[in-house]
Amino acid sequence: MRKLKQFVIVLAVAFFCFSCSSVPSLSNSPWQILTLDTDSTFADIAFTDDLQHGWLVGTKSTLFETSDGGNSWQQKVLNLGDEKVSFSAVSFHDQEGWIVGKPSILLHSEDGGSSWSRISLSEKLPGSPYGIIALNDKTAEMVTDLGAIYRTKDGGKTWQALVEGAVGVARTIVRSHDGKYVAVSARGNFYSTWEPGSTEWQPHNRLSSRRLQKVGYGEKGELWALARGGQLQFTSPNDLDTWEDKVFPEFSTSWGLLDLNYRTPEEIWVAGGSGNLLVSHDNGQSWQKDRAVESVPSNLYRIVFINSDKGFVLGQDGVLLKYNPPSEPA
Repeated sequence: MRKLKQFVIVLAVAFFCFSCSSVPSLSNSPWQILTLDTDSTFADIAFTDDLQHGWLVGTKSTLFETSDGGNSWQQKVLNLGDEKVSFSAVSFHDQEGWIVGKPSILLHSEDGGSSWSRISLSEKLPGSPYGIIALNDKTAEMVTDLGAIYRTKDGGKTWQALVEGAVGVARTIVRSHDGKYVAVSARGNFYSTWEPGSTEWQPHNRLSSRRLQKVGYGEKGELWALARGGQLQFTSPNDLDTWEDKVFPEFSTSWGLLDLNYRTPEEIWVAGGSGNLLVSHDNGQSWQKDRAVESVPSNLYRIVFINSDKGFVLGQDGVLLKYNPPSEPA
């Protein structure tokens, strides 16, 4: 009788856990799983003005090029000597490209990436380059992992500091389309914001006892925040200091959320550990899980949408997911 009771209890607990973590499945996955020949973790992806021609960067000096819109990729090797480099960001404006990474590396191309030249950075640079965005011809904006922001208007020859004080070591830094920044501290216990024209970063306390993983900007200017334990929160576009109720896209799970991005103003994708990928088609009110990619042996670190029809999810050990728009019904 005791064994029977134990079996019933175990069965009940298993059923309860399954029901807690059960999220409706996405009927048709729009993601194609690619596995490139590398053990690196991908960090960023960008395309030239030709959306068939793009570049993918990551750890261990990883650099891949595509000429068919991301269906196939060819690895490129740069002559960086014996220096151990980890690329963290790539950006293009037309045919002009930029790549940054650690330790303190900045590369520049004016021919769509056919050739790359290294631009020397000052030894007094606060931190290492973390992100870069190509804004116009010879114009780019760079941020370091300490929150120092610089802009060049002459192809990288000179740089103007946009902020006086650093934010401290950051876990993540995200730039909005209109030039705002939000950074999460290395320990995830607070976040900081910066707006163009400000001289200092503005610190903010974390939202709850859960440590922050990443904070970014939504399509309408609102903030979103990912915290430990799969927690997600949003602000309204008009009040960035007031956070709405907590959302758990998949309740009672052990894996964390690592990134969020919008494909459209209403469609949101979130990615996390162990191949977890979820989508909301109603701006975060309800969620579905893409179980077609659940078996991918990789954490999914970054979601990038070049436009609503071209997107990628960046993973580790060469894992790359490519978005293929669903076919229109006949």
